[in-house]
Amino acid sequence: MSLKHEPKYPSRRAYVLKVRSDATPATLAGCLENLVTGSRREFASGEELVASIASDIQASDGAGPVDPGVQ
Repeated sequence: MSLKHEPKYPSRRAYVLKVRSDATPATLAGCLENLVTGSRREFASGEELVASIASDIQASDGAGPVDPGVQ
């Protein structure tokens, strides 16, 4: 049996998700903050939320952001 050195849920992929008070299932909006880097991204839809997470994961893997305009 071999042990994995990388934790299943690494800290660099931990986020705080704040959903706006006026958000609805049809108009999901809020802010996503990476707990390790402190980077914050606002989103105005579920698709933008998922894209923000995907971009952050890709950037943390050293491949750079999916959308260079998103910080």
